[in-house]
Amino acid sequence: MEDLITEIPPPSRFFQEDLNNFIPPSPSLASPFLVFSIPKPEKPLRPSLLIVALSSPSLYIFHHLSPKTLVGSLILPEVPFSGLSVEPSFRDKTCNIYSLNNGDKSTLLVSVQHGVSAERSHLVARLLIGGDIVPDRLLILDSIQSQNFRGKLSPDETYAFKLETLAERKGLGGSNVASSLLKGLDYFPSGSMIDGLAAALLSRCQLKNIKGTLCVSWPEFSSSVVALIRSLLQRNVLPSLDLSFAREMQDQYARFNLIKHQPYDTEMYT
Repeated sequence: MEDLITEIPPPSRFFQEDLNNFIPPSPSLASPFLVFSIPKPEKPLRPSLLIVALSSPSLYIFHHLSPKTLVGSLILPEVPFSGLSVEPSFRDKTCNIYSLNNGDKSTLLVSVQHGVSAERSHLVARLLIGGDIVPDRLLILDSIQSQNFRGKLSPDETYAFKLETLAERKGLGGSNVASSLLKGLDYFPSGSMIDGLAAALLSRCQLKNIKGTLCVSWPEFSSSVVALIRSLLQRNVLPSLDLSFAREMQDQYARFNLIKHQPYDTEMYT
């Protein structure tokens, strides 16, 4: 006689999606929001240039840029505040907004030092473009994901490509060729893909008819990419700012990323 206690139960007659109907839905996340360190402006901020730094090299460059003034922060409720340092740190999971002293041009920098899920990317893009911030022009700095690139990427070589909105490309014709934000940079190869927050921001610019440029670089973590991005910014985007830093700081970046991206989860030990 079969033992009803130890006998393996028969397969369920329900599909997995039917079983999920008996599980209470998880509570929805609160929407992200902006917090200003200055009195909230009555009218939207209208910088001539908005820079969104997503890649590790660009974050490192702007972290060491001085002077810059903290204007506000973008808060994602799912990102914890525990472990944050008192002073801004390259290791903190924050999304701060700074004002840069770029001559006569008003320039804002958004330093995104944590990941943003695909489901939240469009919400964040709407906050940064078209709400309290309405830029004349946008520059996004991100890294190439090898799984999204059509072709072979050598870890020993350094690459940088760009994508532009229609408004940015239209501004390049005729006698306005000098207005190109990243002159001389090749376009992102056809067949390759951009996703995440960078794609959401560029799509938002396209919908709002804003001049937008996305610069993606490879490899993700390398001191050579730091030198390349710094050269592009100094030559084409922020010529009035001093983006140089000592050689030992660049070597420190390489050592930091070598430790940071080891194949284990350091948060297990905090």
